[in-house]
Amino acid sequence: MASPPTVIWVPVLVIILLGLLAAMGVFVLRRKPKLLSKVHMSMYERNSDAGPSQDKFKAIPVTKFPDHFYRLSRDENREFSVEYSQFSTVGADLSQHQAALPENKSKNRFIDILPYDCSRVKLSTRGQNSDYINANFIPGYGGKKMEYIAAQGPLSSTVSDFWRMIWEQKSERIVMVTNCIENGKAKCDHYWPKGPSPCRHGDLLITMTSERKDNNWTMRELIVKNEAKSEERRVKHFHFTAWPDHGVPKGTKELIQFCGHIRQHIDSSQSSGPSVVHCSAGVGRTGTLIALDVLLQQVEREQAVDIAGFVHRMRRHRPRMVQTESQYVFLHQCINDCLKQKKPEEPIYANITGPDVIYVNTAAITSNHRK
Repeated sequence: MASPPTVIWVPVLVIILLGLLAAMGVFVLRRKPKLLSKVHMSMYERNSDAGPSQDKFKAIPVTKFPDHFYRLSRDENREFSVEYSQFSTVGADLSQHQAALPENKSKNRFIDILPYDCSRVKLSTRGQNSDYINANFIPGYGGKKMEYIAAQGPLSSTVSDFWRMIWEQKSERIVMVTNCIENGKAKCDHYWPKGPSPCRHGDLLITMTSERKDNNWTMRELIVKNEAKSEERRVKHFHFTAWPDHGVPKGTKELIQFCGHIRQHIDSSQSSGPSVVHCSAGVGRTGTLIALDVLLQQVEREQAVDIAGFVHRMRRHRPRMVQTESQYVFLHQCINDCLKQKKPEEPIYANITGPDVIYVNTAAITSNHRK
């Protein structure tokens, strides 16, 4: 007697199914980098802003900010101390596993400043054995989730990784808020050319085409050429040189003007690449500069400012952003001085002439903290 017809089709169906699975496997392998990128972005969006809510912090209308600033400053900044202490545990629930791996430990300038896994910048592993660099994505104003990269100052052993990050992220500007040597200590490797002769890092050739020095900052124009791809890009190097180690600038005017130059470059740029901001550890001066840029935009567009809320948000993306109480007070001082001097018809960056910082009890606090 003949076998049932279904028996004949079983091997055929198995072959068809195996073919479909093989085709799906090839499709997944080809799209793996994009899929992994989407997974990383999803984790970044889900985890970075999760955890304890920052809703308890409210934006202060600009008309009420002077009174708010005065209230926090009373009794030798007692209320500033109370408010700043609320940030001490922000981010404690976020992992830092990759930074602590044995092969990555030597890439960290400080053993206690490590990037969170959920928001860390990942380098391409094509031709490389590691995707690690001590840097995190930081959100900007108006829902921009990855407008900045906060990074540590490159070590001599990580300069090539630093430039690889600049290239891969299509960054058109680097903001440096430290000096290479401060108080006799190395704070950052000299990663750009020291003169007209270019410097090479892997496939990247960096040439400085111009350098303009001011009293408080230096502006450089760099060309980064990827010799493997025969492609080159222009990168602006904004270097603020008047921010002392273990302290804050003497006054607010110069830093606000410097911030204005950066904002003008960002707004005129055609690229969507993030701005790379670094000091030495990449949290103190770096966090203060990023916060100031965001908060000045908020003042202009909303006529209100939420300093505490944004500092809280940054600390969900990189630990210890705005590292000391004195930096936190200085942010308030910047906004307060802006509001004193601002004229309705002028941009907020252009007309600040505020006095030196007036807080009292934070000088001692900064003496034992790195920026």
